[in-house]
Amino acid sequence: MIQYRNLSSDELCPELFRSFTRHQAVTKCWRREGGEWVIKDAPFIDDWTDGDYQTLISCLKNTAVTGGLVHAAFVDGALKGFVSVEAGLFGGEHRYLDLSSIHVSEELRGSGIGSALFNAARTWARANGAKKLYISAHSAVETQAFYRGLGCVDAAVCDKRHIEAEPFDCQLEYEL
Repeated sequence: MIQYRNLSSDELCPELFRSFTRHQAVTKCWRREGGEWVIKDAPFIDDWTDGDYQTLISCLKNTAVTGGLVHAAFVDGALKGFVSVEAGLFGGEHRYLDLSSIHVSEELRGSGIGSALFNAARTWARANGAKKLYISAHSAVETQAFYRGLGCVDAAVCDKRHIEAEPFDCQLEYEL
């Protein structure tokens, strides 16, 4: 049985992620060439280190203490997915809130957890005054299929901070 709930900053620690597997074997990614999106071979393994988890925990704690959303999925008491949305509207009339992370443990991808987490983020963002979710998303073909399948489209206004931080990410939005 899957249980969903918000997480507080006090709960966010390395032990929480002990049963979480962040691994993705990427073979193809979307790249913008000449104003068009094309699929390119870009093989690599995305596997988080202990340092990556420490950075993640620090970011999620900041999200929680600054009034954002950190929402998680648990299977048999073990963390198997999470989503975060930052507090603070941006993008002028677009009234974006930033969906800063969404991840599902490798063994449960395709189980519906990601969609349920996205729906929780969507509901929270709408209740907190957003018109759209902004997503700076990994360009892997599988990741983009997930977001496009939910109805995400290219962002009307791209956030410079996100592009500078992750130049290969696809900048997306979801109208609430």
